[in-house]
Amino acid sequence: MPAVVHAFAPAKVNLALSVGAPDATGMHPISSLMATCSFGDDLEVKRLLPDRFSRYSIDWHAEARRRTDIDWSIRKDLAVRAHLLLEERLGRKFPVQLKLEKRIPVGGGLGGGSSNGAAMLRAIDALFELNLRSEFLETLARELGSDVPFLVRGGHAIVEGTGETLEPVDATETHLVLVFPEIQCPTGAVYRSFDALRPDALLDPARVRALAGDRIAPHAPFNDLAVAACAVAPALTEAIARVAVVAESPVHVSGSGSTLFVVCDSDIHAEALAGAIEMRAGMPAVATRTAAPSAELVDGEPLPARDDHATIDDD
Repeated sequence: MPAVVHAFAPAKVNLALSVGAPDATGMHPISSLMATCSFGDDLEVKRLLPDRFSRYSIDWHAEARRRTDIDWSIRKDLAVRAHLLLEERLGRKFPVQLKLEKRIPVGGGLGGGSSNGAAMLRAIDALFELNLRSEFLETLARELGSDVPFLVRGGHAIVEGTGETLEPVDATETHLVLVFPEIQCPTGAVYRSFDALRPDALLDPARVRALAGDRIAPHAPFNDLAVAACAVAPALTEAIARVAVVAESPVHVSGSGSTLFVVCDSDIHAEALAGAIEMRAGMPAVATRTAAPSAELVDGEPLPARDDHATIDDD
């Protein structure tokens, strides 16, 4: 059985996001073209002896560009919650030592915590050779948050409902610059602002699906929450304007903000633009591209492709 697994937790971007008015439960239906990126967090998960208690360490990676206090309870961290949930559902202990090193800003609209939870599910599966199907992990992931099921596999997908409907799509790689303004856009506040601004909002899945599979042009992404995010955090409007002057291209909001992104032509374009934004706009920026999560490293070797026809009894 393996001793250690390294897993990558990619950031996600909403290349298109349509939001409808809340239903009777207060939940907002969405239709979104989501994509994972080559930028993300690193998890190292070591197997402990069966009689040991699990322990967890969460810190910022040396490469992190925007850091905030890691001030939440360890049991509220989604990677830890994913581990505990898997133990509960399978009725056995999986003693581990987790070292999580974060690059994704907290509360930036990039799904960092959700991706950590999804990566932890994959890591425990590989470390203890459980051979769980992706479908089982996605079902489990729904209990952790609306973005977590998509992040179990990542890549590109149309995500609908409240995150429970996933439709993987083949899509052309998109080069991006992610920009991290020092601005807070609390998700709940952004949705309340959206409801006030658009009380009769209608979902537009056709507009989202029109982008799936095509090369994403710089002007093509859209986000129904962008105006609401700017209403909650007016400084975001100024940040968008400053980045747009440098980029000479449309600037988009990911999720409920505050991360911004710009679509680029190539890796070279993205690297050059990231440097220019940092120098001229004064905000941290990284070049990245859309990509499926890299395979877990099991004792230093890439994990073979998941066999989704094999599983333990998950009834």
